Amino acid sequence: MEDDDERIPVSEAVDFGAAKLLPDVDRPAGWLLTVDGAPQSYVDLDDPTHLEFEYTRRLAHVLDESSPAGQPLDVVHLGGGALTLPRYTAATRPGSRQRVVEADRALAELVARELPLPAGAAGGLTVATEDARSWLTAAPDASADVVVADVFGGSRVPAHLTSYEFLTEAARVLRPDGVYLANLADSAPFDFLRPQIAGLNDLFGEVCLIAEPGVLRGRRFGNTVLAASRRPLPVARLVRRTVADAFPARVVHGDALTVFVRRARPVHDRDAVPSPEPPGGSFGVG
Repeated sequence: MEDDDERIPVSEAVDFGAAKLLPDVDRPAGWLLTVDGAPQSYVDLDDPTHLEFEYTRRLAHVLDESSPAGQPLDVVHLGGGALTLPRYTAATRPGSRQRVVEADRALAELVARELPLPAGAAGGLTVATEDARSWLTAAPDASADVVVADVFGGSRVPAHLTSYEFLTEAARVLRPDGVYLANLADSAPFDFLRPQIAGLNDLFGEVCLIAEPGVLRGRRFGNTVLAASRRPLPVARLVRRTVADAFPARVVHGDALTVFVRRARPVHDRDAVPSPEPPGGSFGVG
């Protein structure tokens, strides 16, 4: 671990923008990754279980509660960033096999060089530098316990990763009792988010939405986490975890989620659009 006064920001052009690695003055091994000013990942090299971003904590809650503690999993991460969730999974579920798909080759090389994985974590983790949809289409049927979709081009999810056909590929790659997780950003009236939930309802049947109350009430733009499975989700445990979290959130499920979705229908490739542009200052870093 480097001394605080030796850590300096790293700026580098990557394939899809300008990346910066910024040391956290409050945590001796903490780093923030931004691309074109938008926060992408936060990692603590000494403590991979420390999750700084609210949405990452919620993804981890679902991972923790959906399978017995410590059980190794086959996890596909669409979108790599600084590998925050893969590091967490390697620490909490040793022996897991993890495949990370990151389209930005230069970004993946920057992270590997400047933010190396802890000893023992790299053995079960591989990184493929290609388009997430292309990789998923070529992946074998029923080959993953968890698929995590956290792909942002800058601050927006690309259109080809928002369609019903994309979700169909994710469902195919998951095992029958697998779990699909997605990090998406939207604001009221949720014209982007509601069709995503409609598609997951059709493909999986069990879906829940996790978000900060202010986002759900339409007060601000923000991240939301979707979880979907063909088996019942651990909703009661997720409610307890999210309410007690340092950043409390609500879990929307069942009839309440039906009301939230209204009459939205899944969006297909021909009509798919990127996630909405965040309002100025929503996720920016000074």
